[in-house]
Amino acid sequence: MEQRLNGIRVAFLTLGCKVNSYETEAMIGLFTEQGAEIRSFDEEADVYVVNTCTVTGIADRKSRQMLHRAKKKNPSALVVAVGCYAQEAGETLLEDKAVDLVVGNNQKSQVAILVAEVLTKTTHDITRAALEALSKDSVYEALFVSDISEKTRAYIKIQDGCNQFCSYCIIPYVRGRIRSRAAEDVIREVELLTEKGYQEIVLTGIHLSSYGNELTPGNTLDGTKLAELILALNALPKLRRIRLGSLEPRIITKEFVRRLKEAEKLCPHFHLSLQSGCDATLRRMNRKYTTGEYKTACDFLRAAFDAPAITTDVIVGFPGETEEEFETTYRFLEDIAFAQMHIFRYSVRKGTRAERMPEQIPESVKAVRSDRLLALEKQLRRKYLESMLNKEEEVLTEDLLQVDGKTYRSGYGKRYVRYAMDANGVEENRIITGIGECMLNEDCIQLK
Repeated sequence: MEQRLNGIRVAFLTLGCKVNSYETEAMIGLFTEQGAEIRSFDEEADVYVVNTCTVTGIADRKSRQMLHRAKKKNPSALVVAVGCYAQEAGETLLEDKAVDLVVGNNQKSQVAILVAEVLTKTTHDITRAALEALSKDSVYEALFVSDISEKTRAYIKIQDGCNQFCSYCIIPYVRGRIRSRAAEDVIREVELLTEKGYQEIVLTGIHLSSYGNELTPGNTLDGTKLAELILALNALPKLRRIRLGSLEPRIITKEFVRRLKEAEKLCPHFHLSLQSGCDATLRRMNRKYTTGEYKTACDFLRAAFDAPAITTDVIVGFPGETEEEFETTYRFLEDIAFAQMHIFRYSVRKGTRAERMPEQIPESVKAVRSDRLLALEKQLRRKYLESMLNKEEEVLTEDLLQVDGKTYRSGYGKRYVRYAMDANGVEENRIITGIGECMLNEDCIQLK
């Protein structure tokens, strides 16, 4: 292959979800194949690629800020906006003097070629757009990674798009309808990564639970194809752990859980998206389950796995959320007793149904409710961590950690609980078994 970017310095920045992180790793590989030198985003570069996010208003603002920061660092550099915000606000970005190239969500495999084309022009004072409308007929864009910057676990994208159209969410419009990656392609990538020493893989997607649904009769959300893929990966001899990204509660049936139980390498950590613990709010959100169905899903998991970590996302201040509805959510979160919660204030997304809903909640009210849920999250998180004390756990070692002047080697157990041990003689990327002795700090257990 002709190395059209030989010696060109390229820096990347990723905003948003783990799917974006995977796609950035794939794009880095594409630029490396073309001879580019990969630099840190904080360094001076010839090309800056910002993989943007548009899930909230804050994400939009951060995307714009980072694009402008890149141009300020090197005014003569080519600044490239890719990803979800680029897909949503492409026309606006074309008018932004800080942005030279806009690449949408189904063109990331072409980004290195597009950059090379722009750089061969006689002047850099040129703005190009590579935006393709994402329709129900869009196909899965083939991306592949052979190496990942994180040296212990690898995030593997297996699915794109979403058909749910929750009333608050812009993602189906910027990611398109569901598209799944071929199982043999996933297996081949995981095999390659385990050969390079990666011990844990995390399956990710925009709507992971829809994996393979477009290939099944009636497009049924039953997890059949996802379970088949998990079991196929479980059979790979060098792979030690499989972890799942966010799941739809409706996929958690007795049959699906039974099949998950067959995969002994699967980590008992399940992120079940909730958004609200009030049925009336869920209906306005166009979520497809009730709180009763959600609790049943949690019960299935707790019956099948030993102390599984069940984590979730919650939106506060959704249009029409009364004090009574909020209190209902609060009590439901207490009842489920999550291991961890991510709390988000509702953010208006232009073009969604929720944008047009009456009774928009003032930011001051959102702030009060968010603070209450954050305090509850801290309480529940502490309770779950303490329940892990005096229990045996396998920890995948990662970073060094300094606590009170002492150096520890930290890492995560199967339930994505952070552990730390004396760093002496403990290398990165090892699986070590020990007993959780005590809380080292509010987020970490000391392993003995």
